[in-house]
Amino acid sequence: MSGVFLDKFSLDRGDLDLAALNASLPEWVFHNETHPDQVKERIKEAEVVISNKVVLDWSALNAAKKLKLICIAATGTNNVDLVTAKELGINVCNIRSYATPSVVQHVFSLILALSTRLNAYQQAVEEGLWSKSTQFCLLDFPIHEIAGKTLGIVGYGELGKAVARVAMAFGLEVLIAQRPGTSELVKGRYHLADLLPKLDILSLHCPLTEATQNLIGSAEIALMKKGAILINTARGGIVDEQALAEALRDGQLGGAGIDVLSKEPPAEDNPLLQKDIPNLIVTPHIAWASQESRQRLVDELVLNIDSWNSGNIRNEVVHQ
Repeated sequence: MSGVFLDKFSLDRGDLDLAALNASLPEWVFHNETHPDQVKERIKEAEVVISNKVVLDWSALNAAKKLKLICIAATGTNNVDLVTAKELGINVCNIRSYATPSVVQHVFSLILALSTRLNAYQQAVEEGLWSKSTQFCLLDFPIHEIAGKTLGIVGYGELGKAVARVAMAFGLEVLIAQRPGTSELVKGRYHLADLLPKLDILSLHCPLTEATQNLIGSAEIALMKKGAILINTARGGIVDEQALAEALRDGQLGGAGIDVLSKEPPAEDNPLLQKDIPNLIVTPHIAWASQESRQRLVDELVLNIDSWNSGNIRNEVVHQ
């Protein structure tokens, strides 16, 4: 039984224990990166393939005559042609609920940094403004407490619920949006248009679908309180990036913490990578990426492979 890991560098930089993964199959080939024109050649003899973000499309899957199992080293499955996999009898499984503590920590890192104007004060210190101050402190940027404020959550699954639990410990009131794309209002939920004006902070945790593409655009931002904060650790396409950049420049929003962009890696001219946008923190898709989270991911890969080897498909993903 032979396995190929197509993009090990996407989750391991030598700081993870891969012993159990190495032992899960008699033979492994690990590639740090795999470019699109290398996929067919690298998987043609493999029976098990691990891919985080490398695309396994119709052409690649049909060229892999021995392939029996695809392990996606992530929760999202859009990089695998699930229809073709099902037609060819290839099992597909993903990783679930492994990054929750890491994502929650990142969400509140962004909320607290933006509310405290942490980056602005750090820059002021580096520029010598504190040393030149006539007072013992600097009060150049307004600081706001989050206790007593209202946090809205769009996407109330594993991550949304975990964020809500921590939010309440900070003294935030939590309101939940109706699932995007559904019309029947669930008790205790709010239609997005009704929710947005109530919020001081909006945190997104929904998948990117037709119903959530550009879910937060100029019209939605206009409904939010002046000075509200937007956090997106979900998917980049959920937010209209140009609209967000303009809202921050105009002062309609008080800040934004963005961990995901519509294209990754992003182009240098992405609207949210320009240097004139106030109180914006952009991080390079790392909310999930604590060392502990990445180790759990590897451990889950091993469990998926071991279960499949024993005749039980774990975390199976099937095109409906």
